[in-house]
Amino acid sequence: MDLATFPSNMKISFVEPAILLNAFAMTLTIPLTTQYVYRRIWEESGNYSFVSKDSNVSECDQNKSSPIFAFREEVQKKVSLFSLQMDISGLIPGLVSTFMLLSSSDNYGRKLPMVLSSVGALVTSIWLCLLSYFAFPVQLLIASTFIGALCGNYTTFWGACFAYIVDQCKEHKQKTIRIAIIDFMLGIVTGLTGLSSGYFIRELGFVWSFFIIAVVLIVNLTYILFFLSDPMKESLSQPITMSCCEGFKDLFYRTYMLFKNRPGKQRCLLCLLIFIIVIYFFVIIGISPVFTLYELGSPLCWNEVLIGYGSALGSVSFLSSFLGIWLFSFCMEDIHITFIGIFTTMVGMAMAAFARTTLLMFLVRVPLLFAIMPLSVLRSMLSKVVRSTEQGALFACIAFLETLSGVTAVSAFNGIYSVTVAWYPGFTFLLSAGLLLVPAISLCVVKCINWEEGSYAVLIQEEPSDHMSDR
Repeated sequence: MDLATFPSNMKISFVEPAILLNAFAMTLTIPLTTQYVYRRIWEESGNYSFVSKDSNVSECDQNKSSPIFAFREEVQKKVSLFSLQMDISGLIPGLVSTFMLLSSSDNYGRKLPMVLSSVGALVTSIWLCLLSYFAFPVQLLIASTFIGALCGNYTTFWGACFAYIVDQCKEHKQKTIRIAIIDFMLGIVTGLTGLSSGYFIRELGFVWSFFIIAVVLIVNLTYILFFLSDPMKESLSQPITMSCCEGFKDLFYRTYMLFKNRPGKQRCLLCLLIFIIVIYFFVIIGISPVFTLYELGSPLCWNEVLIGYGSALGSVSFLSSFLGIWLFSFCMEDIHITFIGIFTTMVGMAMAAFARTTLLMFLVRVPLLFAIMPLSVLRSMLSKVVRSTEQGALFACIAFLETLSGVTAVSAFNGIYSVTVAWYPGFTFLLSAGLLLVPAISLCVVKCINWEEGSYAVLIQEEPSDHMSDR
């Protein structure tokens, strides 16, 4: 039987395999790209050859008067600024594609943004493979980032997956647990991937590592296209046909109605919860690449294997966050679980600012074990505030803001780190801990509004028909 004509009733309704394959590719791509850029800039910036010993401690001169010490700091500045340029290049196309793809998924199904964002990631990984094989100028990475963002980025993929899951969940607690289970599975995959990333570089090199990522993305794309069902698209009573101009207007209209149709209390809750998840996402995403640069520099001077260990420990937060949500949900409200996650993350950031030994840097991951809890719980809380027919518009709005805040965060944190690395490398971590006070205070406001009462009111008032059908 031709896969293209595979009956829809025989297709699989589990999006988890696609999520796990995408997570493997993303988790492996980020540290590989950062270290590849670091080595290329190192080799192109001076006469010092990049040395990585087979032992677990790389060669690192900690004498500040040594020429190589100043050279290392200069390389870190250049890598940080180059990462800034890459992120900015993908900002505008990423924002437009994320908003349009996820908003239109309410009408055209959730698979479209999954497919296109996977295609963008595949193109990028193939280009990275060619770039490392032929040693093209590293500046060409900026062009690949721009092209990949045109198809959507990882926030587009995650937004479509979360909307897909919410479509299948009828009970509110089921949404929280289902999303937490995804985080649990992500913890296993990203942990193992992070643990092995250093060995990928050491044993296979960058070319074959990027090639493996491309193969995984091809498998993922095949699964989504031919084996994954699309309940949202199949549930549409009739095909929706409209011109390109009408479709574009419809996307903005659906997002506008998402806020307009809410009573005052629910609208306030919706705006506050979106603000909290965006600010928290801003800090978490912005600080992630700084961890790698901080560990590569003095006095830690980690090599690729130690960085892989650190990445694996950081990925354990997906697993521990799931366990935390599962256990705390028996005795706590969602908002209290979110408080715990934000507070422990603040402690971890403060510890990282003063970490000067390998042991202490590993211990930093302990208070960060619940760092993913706020993201999972806040998404579940947001899905309760809107109607089932508005989930696509909601996650489009969230993904749009996450894309904007993510690129802005990485750009800002890389810029700040490049300026402060010479006099205090840990300043960026202290700044992130301070910024987390903003979502914590905002959560107190949500608590004062009486979150539970305001969120469930929308479900009582929800009409069986979509408000868009009256247009």
